[in-house]
Parts: sequence; C-alpha cells; structure tokens
Amino acid sequence: MKKLAVMAAIVAAMSANAQAFDVDAKYKQTCGACHSMGVAGAPKAFDAAAWAPRLATGMDALVASVTNGKNAMPPRGLCMDCTADQYKLLINYMATPK
Repeated sequence: MKKLAVMAAIVAAMSANAQAFDVDAKYKQTCGACHSMGVAGAPKAFDAAAWAPRLATGMDALVASVTNGKNAMPPRGLCMDCTADQYKLLINYMATPK
C-alpha cells in the first residue's frame, strides 16, 4: 500500500509540473531570442502569415524541425529541456497573433 501511495504522490507531482509550464515565460527565455525579430529567417512570433506555410506542413514536421534543428536554428532551438508537447505549445503560441 505504501508503494501505491508513493507512486500516486509522484504522479501528482509530475502532473503539477506539466501543468505549471509557462509558455510565455519559456518563449521569452528561449524562442524569443530569434523569433521576436525574425533572426536568420525565423518566422516572427505572432505573425500568422509567417507561420501559415509552416503550420501547413503539420505539427509533427514542425516539432521534428525544432528537435533536429533547421537552417540557422540549432537542434532543440534554445530549449534543451522542452518536451515534444511543450514544443507544440510554444509553436502554437508563436503562431497565434496577439
């Protein structure tokens, strides 16, 4: 029973951490360095027209581009600790006009 209680506590803590992901803060910490000004051909954040052709390739292709790097963007961008789901959140965040 103790093992089950410990596992439940670990799962609850992990869920809280996953929900605590602050997309805006992570964007400012990592993605914004290039995407805020469109450095080296990066699509500018919050510019729907710049993101439309990229989104048309599909989210899996975009996550693969981030993970593997593309053009001037190094592998994993500047977010070495992001998960695939967090990359999706960041991509959607940057692709949505403010």
